[in-house]
Amino acid sequence: MPTGTTTSHRTARPTPPPKAKGKPLAQEPSSVETRCADAVRELERRATRATLEGMSRYAIPSDHALGVAMKDIQSLAKQLGHDHALAAALWDTGIYEARTLAAYVADPARVTAAQMDRWCRDLDNWAICDTVCFVLFDRAPKAFAKVESWAGKRDEIQKRAAFALLASIALHGRAERESDYLRGLALIEREAADERNFVRKGMSWALRSIGRRGACRKQAIALAERLAASDIATERWLGKDALRDLRKLSAKTK
Repeated sequence: MPTGTTTSHRTARPTPPPKAKGKPLAQEPSSVETRCADAVRELERRATRATLEGMSRYAIPSDHALGVAMKDIQSLAKQLGHDHALAAALWDTGIYEARTLAAYVADPARVTAAQMDRWCRDLDNWAICDTVCFVLFDRAPKAFAKVESWAGKRDEIQKRAAFALLASIALHGRAERESDYLRGLALIEREAADERNFVRKGMSWALRSIGRRGACRKQAIALAERLAASDIATERWLGKDALRDLRKLSAKTK
């Protein structure tokens, strides 16, 4: 057999890097712009043509909409949690579903009077108006003050916001004082002659919602009866529309 020196050809294992000492570096949080873009992309992923086309049946403009079902917006909101900065960025996109999502992820404790006024000026359809009032604004500090401030608005949807907010406050029992609901009834009576569709429907919602509160039911029914007997057609419609629900409610609670 041949003789000579033999050489090993085994592959050497790479030397592992040294372990880092101390705590690992924290990952940098994503910017609000990135979070907003990611959220909009997720909304776009969940959008369907059928949902977009169906919005017209509910008088919701689709010019700035994607076509995302409410259940999918609410599901995404649960994943995101409260993120007030993200809510502001989503609102500024002008996209209907992004603004709806903003209402759910905004932190009610951080909502300011200035923000409420700013968002109110941007309202362009009844659906986003009602959502913002029902899930966010009625939990904001001093919310009732905006009912009184917005009740005299000239714009139809902005004025509806006053009564959508009043209805939401009543349904959720969030007025600071029970007398606030009676002040709300006075506002409804003051504005009852407004014949615009979304305003009068908002007032009916508010009147019926206040009437659900036992302490205010008598006064709500009395107002509805006065309006139902009015010589003004819009007031009669409002009174009769509210009375149907209020009388059914009274019959159930006797």
